[in-house]
Amino acid sequence: MAQRIARVLPELSRSHRQMADYVLDHPLKAATMPIDELAATVGVSVATANRFARALEFEGYSQFRAALVLGFEATLAPVEKLRSQLEHPTTVADVFANALQESQRNVEMTRQALDAKSCEQAVEVILNAQRIYIIGFGASSWLGGLLQRNLDLYCNNVQLLASIESSSYSARVLTRLRSSDLLIAIAFPRYFSDTILLVRRAREADVPVLALTDRVTSPLAPLASVALYAHTESQYFANSEATVLALIEALCSAVAYRAKDSLKAATQLAESVLPWLHGDHNERLRATLDNATPLPRNARQSETPKKPPKASP
Repeated sequence: MAQRIARVLPELSRSHRQMADYVLDHPLKAATMPIDELAATVGVSVATANRFARALEFEGYSQFRAALVLGFEATLAPVEKLRSQLEHPTTVADVFANALQESQRNVEMTRQALDAKSCEQAVEVILNAQRIYIIGFGASSWLGGLLQRNLDLYCNNVQLLASIESSSYSARVLTRLRSSDLLIAIAFPRYFSDTILLVRRAREADVPVLALTDRVTSPLAPLASVALYAHTESQYFANSEATVLALIEALCSAVAYRAKDSLKAATQLAESVLPWLHGDHNERLRATLDNATPLPRNARQSETPKKPPKASP
């Protein structure tokens, strides 16, 4: 697009140059705008916007916009899907129902596409790893936190690399990984380039990688020792995080099933959290409101130790 504009720039009118400047400065924003919105933003007429597209050797504005979108498809996909949904008025209740139905459909498609060998390998590399590091940014960092929380019960050393330092902290930690460790990488459209770069470095250091991603064409897939895929189609967002969470819970369930002493670990967890659970438990380690109620005054007085009598002279 920049080359097209540069080629015809000397021949453009002043209003067309205004449009050219806006498109070059805000290509992503311009790619999302219908013709009337772009014309109003630049301060020209719709007819001028159409003539600008033809001046760039397009048949019309729709062809110009389609060309401008090229390269931004993954980034703009949620915007375009939301635009499509907003063009069809519906009720809030229907949105609820459709979103839940979509999640159900995604989970079922993920279940049907499961590869038994990959599932076995994923559990094996987790249980055999000396240390496990989980990497993922954006929404994937939240999913990584849930994965870390569940694996921590059955694995000795599980760390989440998402921190306030973001990728720089991950890069520093990854230099310490060995082939006996495991890196679990989470990435879905729109893929974070930092995730892909750091996973590539881990593979170059012969660190095994378990990838949680969306498809075999994901940039994460060819870097993985083992990959599990989740179908994440969403009408309103870039991905359905619910499907990824379901896959994570399935993975952790399989780890719990295969882990040694998993029953003992679950029992110890139940005992450790007991004092913080709501309800009347006989083995609570701290007082409830009921048994912490102050005693009546006469009861307190009766329990007060009496002073010993004074010795007679």
